[in-house]
Amino acid sequence: MASAVSPARDSKRSAARRPRPFVRRREIAGRGIARWILFPAAVPEIFTGLRVGFSLTLIGTVLGEMFASQHGLGHLLMNAISLYNVEVIMSVTFLLVVFAAGVNGILLAIDRRLHFRA
Repeated sequence: MASAVSPARDSKRSAARRPRPFVRRREIAGRGIARWILFPAAVPEIFTGLRVGFSLTLIGTVLGEMFASQHGLGHLLMNAISLYNVEVIMSVTFLLVVFAAGVNGILLAIDRRLHFRA
């Protein structure tokens, strides 16, 4: 959660400093400032935080499964390690890497598109 909130807070601060002449020209007030200036400026940073948060969540989930679970990929990986089953170790590791890289690639493409607009 903190990884998604911190970039949004920083983008809000930077967006709040820049638009003063624009706000005066367009006569935007109150909720209009949040709707037309602050929210669009914060969306790319929020999405960056979600992308980073996904990576940390995946790592935390697998680590939690490794030590405190009876099911899941982490548990399967720990069993394979204890039995010296290299094929299963490599298969689970490959599966995790492909999944993480695929999701991260998709999120990164969306993130770049959002930052391009900003």
